[in-house]
Parts: sequence; structure tokens; C-alpha cells
Amino acid sequence: MFVTAAYAQTVGGAGAGSAVASFLPLVLIFGIMYLLLIRPQQKKMKDMKAMIDAVRRGDQVLTGGGIFGKVTKVGDDGVLEVEIADGVKVKVAKQTITQVMSKTEPALS
Repeated sequence: MFVTAAYAQTVGGAGAGSAVASFLPLVLIFGIMYLLLIRPQQKKMKDMKAMIDAVRRGDQVLTGGGIFGKVTKVGDDGVLEVEIADGVKVKVAKQTITQVMSKTEPALS
């Protein structure tokens, strides 16, 4: 008696309203993922690019290989010359710089 009444009922309003309601959680999940993961990563990459572009002669840097050194020459082609010991200079790509340990003071004009 109770089972037949449940089968006899029809779903009311199962049109556009339910399609929007089923799509809404996906939009919310993407919004949360954007705010928590994508946006901070983009900001971090932007800051890293600005740091690499601002490297100049005299800065103490750390390369991706774990080498500390002092920048002695900045090339226009994305190559830095880094002095890692007295008289020992190596050429590294700008993109391998992971951190600028100490910045030199800007030259007074």
C-alpha cells in the first residue's frame, strides 16, 4: 500500500532548475580551487620572475643546484656569471636562481 503510493508520485519541476542545481557544486569547487591553489601559485611565480629580473652585479644568490655565489656579470642573454670561490667563476642561467640572499645597494645617480 505504501510502496505503490511512492511509485505513483511524479517528480515535479525536474527541468532547468535541477540542471542549475546540479551544476552549482562544480562551479563552487572550481572557485575554491582557484582561490586556494591557482591564484597563490600565480602570485608566487610573478614574484619569482620579478626577483630574477632584478638580479644585478654584487648580489649574493643561491642556484637551483645549491651553489652560493656572488654575481659578477649579468648578461643580456639570460646568463649570469657567478663567483663561487676566489677566482672561480661559473656561468649559470638566470632561471636557475632560486633565491637572492643579499642585495647590493643601488648606485646613486
